[in-house]
Amino acid sequence: MPDNSDSSKESRRPRGATHGASARHLVSPAQWAESVAIGAPPSLRIFAIAGVQAALAVLLAMVATHFSPWPPLVGYASLGALAALFGRFATVERRMRMVVICALLLALGVLLPSLASWAGALPWMMVLVLALVAGASTVAVSWWGLGGPGAVIIVFAAGAAYHPVGSGAEVLARVLATLAGGVVAVLTCLATDRWRAAELKTLRLPPVHVPPWSHQWIAAARITACAALAAWMAFMLGWHYPAWAAIGAVSVLQGGHLHVTMSRALQRMAGTIVGSVIVWAMLAQQPSFWTVVAAIVVFQFLTEVVIGYNYALGQITVTPMALLMTYLASPTAGASMPVERVLDTMLGAVLGIVFAVVFSSLDDRMHLHEHRSKAR
Repeated sequence: MPDNSDSSKESRRPRGATHGASARHLVSPAQWAESVAIGAPPSLRIFAIAGVQAALAVLLAMVATHFSPWPPLVGYASLGALAALFGRFATVERRMRMVVICALLLALGVLLPSLASWAGALPWMMVLVLALVAGASTVAVSWWGLGGPGAVIIVFAAGAAYHPVGSGAEVLARVLATLAGGVVAVLTCLATDRWRAAELKTLRLPPVHVPPWSHQWIAAARITACAALAAWMAFMLGWHYPAWAAIGAVSVLQGGHLHVTMSRALQRMAGTIVGSVIVWAMLAQQPSFWTVVAAIVVFQFLTEVVIGYNYALGQITVTPMALLMTYLASPTAGASMPVERVLDTMLGAVLGIVFAVVFSSLDDRMHLHEHRSKAR
């Protein structure tokens, strides 16, 4: 005969995992406490090495482009160099493959919206292209097991290419500059990756959980829809950088579980506010090109070091870096840029958590319920 206590337990489980119960879990004091908790990265040495590699790749890409015949493309070259962010815990051989793939994805992320703009796409069409890049890059990151920082970097590149294109030559120049930055990232990692070798041998990481393909496609569809809605709302509100709203949604929905998603939303909003104040103070001083370059390099390194402790700390430093890259690509970007970054990020983050709860599966909600029960 079946165990009545077990069957009774099973019958109670769905009631503890309703949408309403999950929403209450996510706004509880325990969730807020979890969001501000400071953790310990698996290896501070590897995080620091990854920071040096990414900062060095971005620096070399920007300096080389600045002294080339195409200095206006410095922003796209620095975007391509962000391929160095991937694969920090992979073996040296696998890391090279991952960086190459990410460099190509970043170039593709720049190519698609640039082509759409050149073809005369209307604003709502550009929003759709951006959303499709978000969904497709989510699938690509899962397919190749690229890990963090995930699809959000590809969406960031697409957002940089969101602005109008005047000719096919400009499209080509953007893509080639991004690819050149990717080459710099590959060469930088190739020359310095031996620094990680000794640490990797002693590091014991938990196995990576790969969800079934059906779950991955559902996640990609959810991210596509949320990114589209966030960017469209930002556009309808008259904000100048709707891609940032999409980035906020993607970064939040990349969380593997509901409590992680909520933590990311809170941490991203808080970190973005602080980071935007920092960059607002910097831009108010009308910094020189080399001051901006130095700040980008420093913030890039700091991001990789501190993000392992708390995602909000990473957002405090990555926000100035992203805004300063935007400033290099478009020096006419006004003083309102930091304010819009905050508004766009909050819009995307809020929509992201709403989508995560409304379209969550029973397994998602059960995991949250059990996680919160264990915490108590």
